[in-house]
Amino acid sequence: MQRLRHARLGAVCCWLLLPGVPATANVGSLNFPDAQYEFVTFGQLDGWSADKHAQVFAGFRKSCEVLMKRKDAADVRPMEKALREVCPRALKLPENSDDGAAKKFFEENFRPVRVSKLGETAGFLTGYYEPEVEGSLTLTKGFTVPLYRRPPELISKARLGKRFMRAGFPSTGGAGHRVNGKFVEYHDRAAIEDGALANRGLEIVWLRDAADAFFIQIQGSARIRLPDGKLVRVNYSAHNGHIFTPIGRNLIETGIVPREEMSMENIRMFIAEMPDEGRELMRKNRAFTFFRVIDNLPPDAEAVGAQGLSLVKDRSIAVDNKLHVYGSLFWIEAKLQLQNTREGQVFNRLMIAQDTGSAIIGIARADIYFGAGVEAGSIAGRIRNPGAFFMLVPNEIDPVRVAAEQNVPNPDYRPEPEKKEPPKPDAKKDDAPKKEEPKK
Repeated sequence: MQRLRHARLGAVCCWLLLPGVPATANVGSLNFPDAQYEFVTFGQLDGWSADKHAQVFAGFRKSCEVLMKRKDAADVRPMEKALREVCPRALKLPENSDDGAAKKFFEENFRPVRVSKLGETAGFLTGYYEPEVEGSLTLTKGFTVPLYRRPPELISKARLGKRFMRAGFPSTGGAGHRVNGKFVEYHDRAAIEDGALANRGLEIVWLRDAADAFFIQIQGSARIRLPDGKLVRVNYSAHNGHIFTPIGRNLIETGIVPREEMSMENIRMFIAEMPDEGRELMRKNRAFTFFRVIDNLPPDAEAVGAQGLSLVKDRSIAVDNKLHVYGSLFWIEAKLQLQNTREGQVFNRLMIAQDTGSAIIGIARADIYFGAGVEAGSIAGRIRNPGAFFMLVPNEIDPVRVAAEQNVPNPDYRPEPEKKEPPKPDAKKDDAPKKEEPKK
Protein backbone atom coordinates (compact mmCIF):
# COMPACT_ATOMS: atom_id res chain seq x y z
CA MET A 1 0.00 0.00 0.00
CA GLN A 2 1.31 3.44 -0.87
CA ARG A 3 2.08 5.55 2.16
CA LEU A 4 0.07 8.75 2.02
CA ARG A 5 0.52 11.63 4.42
CA HIS A 6 -0.54 15.25 4.68
CA ALA A 7 0.67 18.33 6.52
CA ARG A 8 -0.26 22.00 6.57
CA LEU A 9 2.80 23.85 5.33
CA GLY A 10 1.64 27.17 6.72
CA ALA A 11 1.39 25.67 10.18
CA VAL A 12 4.85 24.16 9.81
CA CYS A 13 6.29 27.59 9.07
CA CYS A 14 4.71 29.06 12.17
CA TRP A 15 6.03 26.17 14.24
CA LEU A 16 9.57 26.75 13.04
CA LEU A 17 9.43 30.38 14.11
CA LEU A 18 8.28 29.71 17.68
CA PRO A 19 10.38 31.72 20.14
CA GLY A 20 12.39 29.92 22.76
CA VAL A 21 12.65 26.62 20.87
CA PRO A 22 16.26 25.45 21.17
CA ALA A 23 18.18 24.19 18.17
CA THR A 24 18.80 20.48 18.53
CA ALA A 25 20.41 17.67 16.60
CA ASN A 26 18.12 15.95 14.12
CA VAL A 27 17.51 12.26 14.88
CA GLY A 28 14.96 11.58 12.15
CA SER A 29 11.38 12.40 11.34
CA LEU A 30 7.84 11.22 11.97
CA ASN A 31 7.05 8.34 9.68
CA PHE A 32 3.57 6.96 10.33
CA PRO A 33 1.77 5.18 7.49
CA ASP A 34 -1.55 6.59 6.27
CA ALA A 35 -1.43 9.47 8.74
CA GLN A 36 -1.90 13.22 8.62
CA TYR A 37 -0.28 15.88 10.81
CA GLU A 38 -1.26 19.36 11.88
CA PHE A 39 1.34 21.44 13.70
CA VAL A 40 -0.02 23.61 16.52
CA THR A 41 1.23 25.55 19.55
CA PHE A 42 0.73 24.79 23.24
CA GLY A 43 -1.52 27.84 23.42
CA GLN A 44 -3.90 26.12 21.01
CA LEU A 45 -4.38 23.11 23.31
CA ASP A 46 -7.67 23.62 25.12
CA GLY A 47 -6.97 23.52 28.88
CA TRP A 48 -3.20 23.06 28.65
CA SER A 49 -2.29 25.77 31.15
CA ALA A 50 -4.72 24.47 33.80
CA ASP A 51 -3.73 20.79 33.60
CA LYS A 52 -1.91 18.88 36.36
CA HIS A 53 1.38 18.37 34.53
CA ALA A 54 3.27 17.01 37.55
CA GLN A 55 1.26 13.76 37.52
CA VAL A 56 2.44 12.95 34.02
CA PHE A 57 5.97 14.19 34.59
CA ALA A 58 6.51 11.66 37.40
CA GLY A 59 5.32 8.88 35.09
CA PHE A 60 7.46 10.21 32.25
CA ARG A 61 10.60 10.09 34.42
CA LYS A 62 9.91 6.42 35.19
CA SER A 63 9.46 5.68 31.49
CA CYS A 64 12.74 7.48 30.86
CA GLU A 65 14.55 5.21 33.30
CA VAL A 66 13.39 2.23 31.24
CA LEU A 67 14.23 3.87 27.91
CA MET A 68 17.74 4.78 29.00
CA LYS A 69 18.45 1.15 29.96
CA ARG A 70 17.49 -0.18 26.53
CA LYS A 71 20.34 -1.25 24.26
CA ASP A 72 20.83 0.51 20.96
CA ALA A 73 19.58 -1.35 17.92
CA ALA A 74 19.90 -0.74 14.20
CA ASP A 75 16.14 -0.49 13.79
CA VAL A 76 15.48 1.90 16.68
CA ARG A 77 12.73 4.33 15.75
CA PRO A 78 13.31 8.10 15.49
CA MET A 79 10.84 8.79 18.30
CA GLU A 80 12.76 6.55 20.67
CA LYS A 81 16.05 8.18 19.66
CA ALA A 82 14.52 11.57 20.34
CA LEU A 83 13.11 10.56 23.72
CA ARG A 84 16.54 9.27 24.74
CA GLU A 85 17.87 12.76 24.05
CA VAL A 86 15.13 14.35 26.17
CA CYS A 87 15.20 11.85 29.05
CA PRO A 88 18.54 12.89 30.62
CA ARG A 89 17.15 16.40 31.00
CA ALA A 90 14.03 15.03 32.70
CA LEU A 91 16.06 12.83 35.04
CA LYS A 92 17.99 15.88 36.26
CA LEU A 93 14.76 17.32 37.66
CA PRO A 94 13.19 16.06 40.91
CA GLU A 95 10.59 13.32 40.56
CA ASN A 96 8.20 15.40 42.66
CA SER A 97 8.54 18.52 40.49
CA ASP A 98 5.50 20.78 40.76
CA ASP A 99 3.05 21.55 37.97
CA GLY A 100 4.85 24.75 36.97
CA ALA A 101 8.24 23.06 36.58
CA ALA A 102 6.72 20.10 34.73
CA LYS A 103 4.78 22.37 32.36
CA LYS A 104 7.92 24.38 31.63
CA PHE A 105 9.89 21.19 30.92
CA PHE A 106 7.30 19.92 28.44
CA GLU A 107 7.06 23.26 26.65
CA GLU A 108 10.85 23.60 26.35
CA ASN A 109 11.46 20.09 25.05
CA PHE A 110 8.42 19.22 22.92
CA ARG A 111 6.16 20.56 20.20
CA PRO A 112 2.49 19.51 19.84
CA VAL A 113 1.39 17.89 16.59
CA ARG A 114 -2.17 16.81 15.94
CA VAL A 115 -2.19 13.30 14.48
CA SER A 116 -4.98 11.30 12.91
CA LYS A 117 -5.64 8.67 10.32
CA LEU A 118 -5.54 9.98 6.78
CA GLY A 119 -8.88 11.54 5.87
CA GLU A 120 -10.14 11.60 9.46
CA THR A 121 -10.11 14.35 12.09
CA ALA A 122 -10.63 12.39 15.30
CA GLY A 123 -9.25 9.28 16.92
CA PHE A 124 -11.04 6.78 19.14
CA LEU A 125 -10.90 6.24 22.91
CA THR A 126 -11.91 3.36 25.13
CA GLY A 127 -11.18 2.61 28.78
CA TYR A 128 -9.79 -0.25 30.85
CA TYR A 129 -9.17 -0.99 34.51
CA GLU A 130 -7.87 -3.58 36.97
CA PRO A 131 -10.68 -5.82 38.28
CA GLU A 132 -10.69 -7.09 41.86
CA VAL A 133 -12.47 -10.40 42.46
CA GLU A 134 -12.52 -13.23 44.99
CA GLY A 135 -10.47 -16.34 44.28
CA SER A 136 -8.69 -19.40 45.65
CA LEU A 137 -5.28 -20.97 45.10
CA THR A 138 -6.94 -24.39 44.96
CA LEU A 139 -9.90 -25.91 43.17
CA THR A 140 -12.66 -25.99 45.73
CA LYS A 141 -16.40 -25.63 46.03
CA GLY A 142 -17.39 -22.23 44.71
CA PHE A 143 -14.06 -21.61 42.96
CA THR A 144 -13.98 -23.66 39.75
CA VAL A 145 -12.93 -21.28 36.96
CA PRO A 146 -9.15 -21.12 36.41
CA LEU A 147 -6.78 -18.39 35.24
CA TYR A 148 -3.86 -20.05 33.45
CA ARG A 149 -0.16 -19.28 33.23
CA ARG A 150 1.52 -19.39 29.83
CA PRO A 151 1.89 -22.96 28.51
CA PRO A 152 5.58 -23.71 27.80
CA GLU A 153 4.87 -24.90 24.25
CA LEU A 154 3.18 -21.63 23.22
CA ILE A 155 5.24 -19.70 20.64
CA SER A 156 4.74 -16.18 19.30
CA LYS A 157 4.59 -16.28 15.52
CA ALA A 158 6.58 -13.04 15.41
CA ARG A 159 9.48 -14.83 17.12
CA LEU A 160 9.82 -17.68 14.63
CA GLY A 161 13.33 -17.88 13.17
CA LYS A 162 14.76 -15.10 15.34
CA ARG A 163 17.89 -15.80 17.38
CA PHE A 164 17.68 -12.74 19.61
CA MET A 165 14.33 -12.01 21.22
CA ARG A 166 13.21 -9.25 23.55
CA ALA A 167 11.65 -10.17 26.85
CA GLY A 168 7.92 -10.66 27.04
CA PHE A 169 5.33 -11.99 24.60
CA PRO A 170 4.00 -9.63 21.88
CA SER A 171 0.36 -8.73 22.46
CA THR A 172 -0.40 -8.76 18.72
CA GLY A 173 0.35 -11.18 15.94
CA GLY A 174 -0.25 -14.89 15.74
CA ALA A 175 0.83 -17.63 18.09
CA GLY A 176 0.83 -21.39 18.00
CA HIS A 177 2.68 -24.56 18.88
CA ARG A 178 4.45 -27.38 17.10
CA VAL A 179 2.61 -30.61 16.47
CA ASN A 180 4.63 -33.39 14.82
CA GLY A 181 7.18 -30.80 13.76
CA LYS A 182 4.60 -28.50 12.14
CA PHE A 183 3.71 -25.07 13.51
CA VAL A 184 -0.08 -24.88 13.92
CA GLU A 185 -2.52 -22.49 15.62
CA TYR A 186 -3.05 -22.87 19.35
CA HIS A 187 -6.21 -23.95 21.17
CA ASP A 188 -8.98 -21.36 21.04
CA ARG A 189 -11.20 -20.25 23.93
CA ALA A 190 -13.76 -23.01 23.53
CA ALA A 191 -11.13 -25.76 23.45
CA ILE A 192 -9.39 -24.39 26.54
CA GLU A 193 -12.66 -24.02 28.45
CA ASP A 194 -13.50 -27.61 27.47
CA GLY A 195 -10.30 -28.87 29.10
CA ALA A 196 -7.47 -28.65 26.54
CA LEU A 197 -5.07 -27.48 29.30
CA ALA A 198 -6.60 -29.31 32.25
CA ASN A 199 -4.50 -31.42 34.67
CA ARG A 200 -1.21 -29.83 33.62
CA GLY A 201 -0.67 -27.68 36.70
CA LEU A 202 -0.99 -24.44 34.72
CA GLU A 203 -3.71 -22.96 36.93
CA ILE A 204 -2.64 -19.86 38.89
CA VAL A 205 -5.89 -19.19 40.78
CA TRP A 206 -9.50 -20.32 40.66
CA LEU A 207 -12.42 -17.87 40.41
CA ARG A 208 -16.13 -18.10 41.12
CA ASP A 209 -17.48 -16.84 37.85
CA ALA A 210 -16.64 -17.47 34.16
CA ALA A 211 -17.61 -13.88 33.30
CA ASP A 212 -15.03 -12.59 35.80
CA ALA A 213 -12.32 -14.67 34.13
CA PHE A 214 -13.44 -13.47 30.70
CA PHE A 215 -13.29 -9.77 31.56
CA ILE A 216 -10.00 -10.15 33.44
CA GLN A 217 -8.55 -11.55 30.23
CA ILE A 218 -9.77 -8.51 28.32
CA GLN A 219 -8.36 -6.08 30.92
CA GLY A 220 -5.02 -7.90 31.13
CA SER A 221 -4.55 -7.74 34.91
CA ALA A 222 -6.43 -8.35 38.17
CA ARG A 223 -6.34 -8.33 41.95
CA ILE A 224 -7.45 -11.68 43.35
CA ARG A 225 -8.63 -11.55 46.98
CA LEU A 226 -8.05 -14.94 48.67
CA PRO A 227 -10.26 -16.34 51.47
CA ASP A 228 -7.63 -15.40 54.08
CA GLY A 229 -7.63 -11.79 52.88
CA LYS A 230 -4.31 -11.95 51.05
CA LEU A 231 -4.04 -10.33 47.62
CA VAL A 232 -2.62 -12.02 44.52
CA ARG A 233 -1.79 -9.71 41.60
CA VAL A 234 -1.79 -11.22 38.10
CA ASN A 235 -0.72 -9.58 34.86
CA TYR A 236 -0.68 -10.38 31.14
CA SER A 237 1.88 -12.97 30.10
CA ALA A 238 0.84 -14.25 26.66
CA HIS A 239 -2.11 -14.91 24.34
CA ASN A 240 -3.21 -17.82 22.19
CA GLY A 241 -2.82 -15.98 18.88
CA HIS A 242 -6.47 -15.85 17.84
CA ILE A 243 -7.99 -12.54 16.75
CA PHE A 244 -9.78 -10.59 19.47
CA THR A 245 -13.51 -10.28 18.75
CA PRO A 246 -15.54 -7.68 20.72
CA ILE A 247 -18.61 -9.56 21.92
CA GLY A 248 -20.56 -6.34 22.35
CA ARG A 249 -20.66 -6.05 18.58
CA ASN A 250 -22.71 -9.25 18.39
CA LEU A 251 -25.25 -7.89 20.89
CA ILE A 252 -25.59 -4.73 18.80
CA GLU A 253 -25.90 -6.57 15.47
CA THR A 254 -28.58 -8.91 16.86
CA GLY A 255 -30.52 -5.99 18.34
CA ILE A 256 -30.23 -7.23 21.93
CA VAL A 257 -28.50 -4.05 23.13
CA PRO A 258 -28.82 -0.70 21.27
CA ARG A 259 -25.48 0.75 20.20
CA GLU A 260 -25.92 3.86 22.36
CA GLU A 261 -26.54 1.67 25.43
CA MET A 262 -23.60 -0.65 24.95
CA SER A 263 -21.45 -0.94 28.08
CA MET A 264 -19.63 -3.60 30.05
CA GLU A 265 -22.42 -3.57 32.66
CA ASN A 266 -25.01 -4.43 30.02
CA ILE A 267 -22.86 -7.23 28.64
CA ARG A 268 -22.44 -8.65 32.14
CA MET A 269 -26.18 -8.36 32.73
CA PHE A 270 -26.91 -10.33 29.58
CA ILE A 271 -24.43 -13.07 30.55
CA ALA A 272 -25.89 -13.28 34.07
CA GLU A 273 -29.51 -13.40 32.93
CA MET A 274 -28.90 -15.74 29.97
CA PRO A 275 -26.05 -18.02 31.12
CA ASP A 276 -26.20 -20.51 28.22
CA GLU A 277 -26.40 -17.77 25.58
CA GLY A 278 -23.79 -15.80 27.53
CA ARG A 279 -21.37 -18.73 27.46
CA GLU A 280 -21.73 -19.04 23.70
CA LEU A 281 -21.38 -15.28 23.32
CA MET A 282 -18.05 -15.28 25.17
CA ARG A 283 -16.83 -18.18 23.03
CA LYS A 284 -17.31 -16.05 19.92
CA ASN A 285 -14.14 -14.31 21.08
CA ARG A 286 -11.65 -17.10 20.36
CA ALA A 287 -8.77 -15.08 21.84
CA PHE A 288 -7.50 -16.22 25.24
CA THR A 289 -5.07 -14.55 27.67
CA PHE A 290 -2.50 -16.19 29.95
CA PHE A 291 -1.14 -14.57 33.12
CA ARG A 292 1.81 -14.38 35.48
CA VAL A 293 1.88 -13.57 39.18
CA ILE A 294 3.37 -10.22 40.21
CA ASP A 295 5.04 -10.85 43.58
CA ASN A 296 6.78 -7.56 44.32
CA LEU A 297 3.91 -5.16 43.69
CA PRO A 298 2.62 -3.27 46.75
CA PRO A 299 -1.14 -3.63 47.37
CA ASP A 300 -1.73 0.07 46.75
CA ALA A 301 0.28 0.16 43.49
CA GLU A 302 -1.54 0.37 40.17
CA ALA A 303 -1.47 -2.39 37.54
CA VAL A 304 1.72 -2.98 35.56
CA GLY A 305 1.67 -2.00 31.88
CA ALA A 306 3.57 -3.42 28.92
CA GLN A 307 6.51 -1.11 29.61
CA GLY A 308 6.97 -2.92 32.93
CA LEU A 309 5.90 0.03 35.08
CA SER A 310 2.94 0.65 37.36
CA LEU A 311 0.43 2.69 35.38
CA VAL A 312 -0.69 6.20 36.34
CA LYS A 313 -4.43 6.29 37.08
CA ASP A 314 -6.34 8.50 34.62
CA ARG A 315 -3.05 9.38 32.88
CA SER A 316 -1.60 6.20 31.34
CA ILE A 317 -2.87 4.96 27.99
CA ALA A 318 -2.44 1.80 25.98
CA VAL A 319 -1.45 2.50 22.37
CA ASP A 320 -0.51 0.62 19.23
CA ASN A 321 3.10 -0.28 20.03
CA LYS A 322 3.81 -1.09 16.40
CA LEU A 323 3.45 2.64 15.75
CA HIS A 324 4.17 4.35 19.06
CA VAL A 325 7.06 4.18 21.52
CA TYR A 326 6.40 3.68 25.23
CA GLY A 327 7.01 6.94 27.04
CA SER A 328 5.46 9.01 24.24
CA LEU A 329 3.27 11.88 25.41
CA PHE A 330 -0.18 12.76 24.08
CA TRP A 331 -2.55 15.63 24.75
CA ILE A 332 -6.11 14.33 24.35
CA GLU A 333 -9.27 16.42 23.97
CA ALA A 334 -12.58 14.60 24.24
CA LYS A 335 -15.96 14.36 25.94
CA LEU A 336 -16.23 11.10 27.89
CA GLN A 337 -18.97 9.45 29.95
CA LEU A 338 -17.02 9.77 33.19
CA GLN A 339 -20.39 9.99 34.94
CA ASN A 340 -23.33 7.75 34.15
CA THR A 341 -25.08 10.39 32.04
CA ARG A 342 -25.87 10.67 28.36
CA GLU A 343 -23.95 13.97 28.13
CA GLY A 344 -20.19 13.50 28.22
CA GLN A 345 -17.79 15.41 30.45
CA VAL A 346 -14.75 17.34 29.20
CA PHE A 347 -11.58 15.24 29.26
CA ASN A 348 -8.69 17.48 28.14
CA ARG A 349 -5.39 16.35 29.63
CA LEU A 350 -1.85 15.18 29.10
CA MET A 351 -1.38 11.40 28.89
CA ILE A 352 1.57 9.01 28.66
CA ALA A 353 1.80 5.82 26.60
CA GLN A 354 2.89 2.96 28.87
CA ASP A 355 0.81 -0.01 27.74
CA THR A 356 -0.63 -1.75 24.69
CA GLY A 357 -3.34 -4.21 23.72
CA SER A 358 -4.30 -6.46 20.83
CA ALA A 359 -7.41 -4.39 20.07
CA ILE A 360 -5.56 -1.05 20.12
CA ILE A 361 -4.68 -0.42 16.48
CA GLY A 362 -3.95 2.87 14.72
CA ILE A 363 -2.11 6.15 15.15
CA ALA A 364 -4.99 7.89 16.98
CA ARG A 365 -6.30 5.04 19.13
CA ALA A 366 -5.92 4.77 22.89
CA ASP A 367 -7.24 2.83 25.87
CA ILE A 368 -7.32 4.96 29.03
CA TYR A 369 -6.39 3.32 32.33
CA PHE A 370 -8.91 4.32 35.04
CA GLY A 371 -7.46 2.45 38.02
CA ALA A 372 -8.75 -0.54 39.97
CA GLY A 373 -12.06 -1.65 41.43
CA VAL A 374 -15.75 -1.49 40.69
CA GLU A 375 -16.04 2.28 40.15
CA ALA A 376 -13.10 2.32 37.74
CA GLY A 377 -14.68 -0.61 35.91
CA SER A 378 -17.98 1.23 35.57
CA ILE A 379 -16.26 4.24 34.02
CA ALA A 380 -14.01 2.19 31.74
CA GLY A 381 -16.97 0.14 30.50
CA ARG A 382 -18.80 3.26 29.28
CA ILE A 383 -15.97 4.83 27.28
CA ARG A 384 -16.35 4.58 23.51
CA ASN A 385 -15.77 8.12 22.29
CA PRO A 386 -14.02 10.09 19.56
CA GLY A 387 -11.20 12.39 20.60
CA ALA A 388 -8.50 14.67 19.25
CA PHE A 389 -4.93 13.36 19.59
CA PHE A 390 -1.97 15.73 19.87
CA MET A 391 1.41 14.03 20.07
CA LEU A 392 4.14 15.89 21.94
CA VAL A 393 7.06 15.53 19.55
CA PRO A 394 10.59 16.10 20.91
CA ASN A 395 12.44 19.06 19.42
CA GLU A 396 15.02 16.57 18.14
CA ILE A 397 12.53 15.44 15.48
CA ASP A 398 13.21 17.69 12.48
CA PRO A 399 10.00 19.50 11.38
CA VAL A 400 11.57 20.50 8.06
CA ARG A 401 12.03 16.87 7.15
CA VAL A 402 8.55 16.08 8.40
CA ALA A 403 7.08 18.66 6.06
CA ALA A 404 9.32 17.71 3.14
CA GLU A 405 8.29 14.07 3.36
CA GLN A 406 4.58 14.79 3.12
CA ASN A 407 4.60 15.25 -0.68
CA VAL A 408 2.41 18.32 -0.27
CA PRO A 409 2.23 20.52 -3.42
CA ASN A 410 3.36 24.13 -3.24
CA PRO A 411 0.45 26.42 -2.24
CA ASP A 412 0.91 28.36 -5.50
CA TYR A 413 0.58 25.23 -7.58
CA ARG A 414 -2.59 24.96 -9.63
CA PRO A 415 -3.21 21.86 -11.71
CA GLU A 416 -3.94 22.44 -15.36
CA PRO A 417 -7.56 21.92 -16.32
CA GLU A 418 -8.25 18.51 -17.73
CA LYS A 419 -8.52 18.54 -21.52
CA LYS A 420 -11.65 16.83 -22.69
CA GLU A 421 -12.06 15.61 -26.24
CA PRO A 422 -15.37 16.47 -27.95
CA PRO A 423 -17.80 13.55 -27.90
CA LYS A 424 -17.76 11.40 -31.02
CA PRO A 425 -21.05 11.14 -32.88
CA ASP A 426 -22.79 7.82 -32.39
CA ALA A 427 -22.97 5.66 -35.42
CA LYS A 428 -26.56 4.85 -34.53
CA LYS A 429 -28.77 6.64 -32.05
CA ASP A 430 -31.23 4.67 -30.06
CA ASP A 431 -33.27 6.65 -27.55
CA ALA A 432 -35.03 3.58 -26.23
CA PRO A 433 -33.59 2.28 -22.96
CA LYS A 434 -31.48 -0.81 -23.39
CA LYS A 435 -32.40 -3.96 -21.56
CA GLU A 436 -29.74 -4.88 -19.02
CA GLU A 437 -28.13 -8.24 -19.61
CA PRO A 438 -28.48 -10.66 -16.71
CA LYS A 439 -25.36 -11.06 -14.56
CA LYS A 440 -23.77 -14.46 -14.76
